[in-house]
Amino acid sequence: MTPSDPTTAYRAAGVDLDAGDETLTRIRGAVTATYTPQVMAGLGAFGGLFDAGALKRMDAPVLVASTDSVGTKTKVAAALGRFDTVGQDLVNHCVNDVLVQGARPLFFLDYVASARLEPRVAAALIGGVAAGCQAHGVPLLGGETAELPGVYEVGEFDLVGTLVGAVESARLVTGEHISAGDRILGLASGGLQTNGFSLARHVLGDRYAEPLGDSSVGDALLAPHRSFLGAATPLLDADLVRGMAHITGGGVPGNLPRILPEGLGAVVAPTWPVPEIFGLIERVGTVDREEMYRVFNMGVGYVFVVAPEDVADVCRGCPEPLFEVGTVVSGEGVRLL
Repeated sequence: MTPSDPTTAYRAAGVDLDAGDETLTRIRGAVTATYTPQVMAGLGAFGGLFDAGALKRMDAPVLVASTDSVGTKTKVAAALGRFDTVGQDLVNHCVNDVLVQGARPLFFLDYVASARLEPRVAAALIGGVAAGCQAHGVPLLGGETAELPGVYEVGEFDLVGTLVGAVESARLVTGEHISAGDRILGLASGGLQTNGFSLARHVLGDRYAEPLGDSSVGDALLAPHRSFLGAATPLLDADLVRGMAHITGGGVPGNLPRILPEGLGAVVAPTWPVPEIFGLIERVGTVDREEMYRVFNMGVGYVFVVAPEDVADVCRGCPEPLFEVGTVVSGEGVRLL
């Protein structure tokens, strides 16, 4: 190549087209393995094509979409050199977000951006996304891998995804029938999941190798963001749920009010098991207990609001243990006991 070769010039500017081609080669198998018969065009197309004919079987289908990122959990993944799980975190987070309104996932799109594209790292990230998609039977329909020198520092990356799902209009879960006296039941989180990492990293620094329980601080921080689709499905099919909330940034106090009708609040008694990683953050950072519950999920990943008379049926019908979180009351906001 001569100095005037455009590929050389672009590489000198910080963008390596050959690295992009190598990344595409590395991810092809993982991405195409997620395809379902509904995929009409995927990898390499300008726009992914998805046959929406299945929606015709619904009387009044409603599309539900969610976009999110892994946030600064990417910094922990980079520090530990473990890139294969954050992609699954991303898919699960988006699945849970559309699940709150009763939707089941249709297809997923991803976006990976970095200062300098490293094919091995990008392939691990997208491979994780593909694994999360496969676990839900959802095609990774398309995406973008961007090299943005000057926007990101060397060694940093961002991971973002968009999920589109669908629900029958008559089965849309809006929370409108929630009333005072309803019970709030929770499912265990997978630790921090994908929220609160800026505070966690600020407090814990580089303690990743330190032991914590049966593993390490790093393992606890990278614990997967759980998908709650399998637990919620039988309850939705049995019409036992009046409302649901995905407990992300803001914890229970910040997310539960999003589904409560005007004039209703909740009293929450934090008696559920709290993973050790939260206690470590609280002690090392001398973080106020109330702030801990406002920043982190504190062990609650997802909640169901159900009628008092349905609690026993809900507990029997859920394929994993549920714990008491609190009660819906008249008023506003969430009060922690």
